[in-house]
Amino acid sequence: MRLATWNVNSVKARLPRLLEWLAAADPDIVCLQETKCPAEEFPAAELGALGYATAAHGDGRWNGVALLSRAGLDDVTLSFPGEPGFGELDGVGAARPEARAIGATCGGMRVWSLYAPNGRTVDSPHYLYKLDWFAALRDALETELAAGPLVACGDYNVAPTDADVWDPALFAGATHVTPAERRALADLRALGLYDVVPMSMKGPHPFTYWDYRAGMFHQNKGMRIDLVYASAEVAGRVRSAYVDREARKGKGPSDHAPIVVDLEP
Repeated sequence: MRLATWNVNSVKARLPRLLEWLAAADPDIVCLQETKCPAEEFPAAELGALGYATAAHGDGRWNGVALLSRAGLDDVTLSFPGEPGFGELDGVGAARPEARAIGATCGGMRVWSLYAPNGRTVDSPHYLYKLDWFAALRDALETELAAGPLVACGDYNVAPTDADVWDPALFAGATHVTPAERRALADLRALGLYDVVPMSMKGPHPFTYWDYRAGMFHQNKGMRIDLVYASAEVAGRVRSAYVDREARKGKGPSDHAPIVVDLEP
């Protein structure tokens, strides 16, 4: 079974590239982030032509997540229990959760596509929201782990270690690398989740994101902020994993590259 995750940075803008990549990479389960697409406008027909059942969670703004599966797509959940919101209020005056999480049962395991808040700056309310979001995610995944095999994929907007950014000194004092954000990831791993890519790929950690600014990708000035966290049952089935840098090349790419993980039956 082949599992993939990709922040596509607008599924509509990237649809021709996405369809081409799916046909070539042939994943069975795909987690997408930053779809920037209302759920009712998600290109389910085009993806269905490749054999994928789809589930999408989005409101058409800058967020949005989706799942594609040829291995079953059951018990779809939009958002996770306790997920905090930001900005827009619901009918009882609470902040409405953004479209950042979608889960389903695929191929005998629970799969989540996650798009963590950016955090913007450490003195911003968005940063506190990010930390609250991770705390709630930890509680939700603890419950999910108790139920069976689990994979939580996506754009976590945190580089787990200094090895996951191209120049740690340049990020000092910025979001994505703060001790609090990294502790939030460590808290997820402490539940019994494994960071699949460095576990499977020896050598330097492969980056998954490169800013669009001129030369950043070609100079490999990137970050590893897209992660595949898996329970022990799933991590033990990992045969190989890679970051598909080729998908970041060419005309009109996303600023992220897909991660592909092959699992034993």
